[in-house]
Amino acid sequence: MNVRVLTWNIQGGRIGKAGRSDLAPVVGLIRRWEPDIVALQEVDSRRCAPGDAPAFTFITQQLGFHAVEAKTIIAKDGGEYGQMLSSRWALARTEVHDISVPHREPRRAIEAEIDTPAGRVLVFASHFGLTFGERRKQAETVARLAAKSRHPAIVLGDFNDWTRHGAVQKALSGGFPALTQHRTWPSFFPVMRLDRVFCRPASALRNSRTDPEGARFSDHLPIIADINLAV
Repeated sequence: MNVRVLTWNIQGGRIGKAGRSDLAPVVGLIRRWEPDIVALQEVDSRRCAPGDAPAFTFITQQLGFHAVEAKTIIAKDGGEYGQMLSSRWALARTEVHDISVPHREPRRAIEAEIDTPAGRVLVFASHFGLTFGERRKQAETVARLAAKSRHPAIVLGDFNDWTRHGAVQKALSGGFPALTQHRTWPSFFPVMRLDRVFCRPASALRNSRTDPEGARFSDHLPIIADINLAV
């Protein structure tokens, strides 16, 4: 059985009038790919127009999925910023890990066990830091957490690591031998591989792609990957 995953740094959604975001076309693009599991980074309720549903709530309602949120910034006016993981299937267990490095922007890793028709899968969704040291520590933490489970596993998100053999790949490659290699940033002319999908076992990754239309709504392109959990 193939499970389709999608990861995308949505940059708060397309900026419209008065600097407000427009999440409807973002959700529309996601739905067209019919993913089973979705990881989104830079979900930003601070950009929503007054009276609109918060970004996290809007996306969850529109996708109709089970969701877990990881908010790293909560403004005084109630605005929220962070990431989320959504699944069309029930989330059997979830945990949000604080993987922040002192004196740097707060970071989280979402861990979820999802009961799919092909069995349980372990998923980590995250948005790593901007410095080499941050990313290395954060990747090592996720690798250590994932090693505790024997389920098929997927790690996806924005890792801010653009090289083929950078700190993130070195930390995760032992436990996650298959990974995507698409250029996703900047979206209008992508040259860097900031966003990835890792999985185990190695033969599970069947195919993957980006969607150039994502450049209309974010500075990152989304990655869509089909993963076979039956191998």
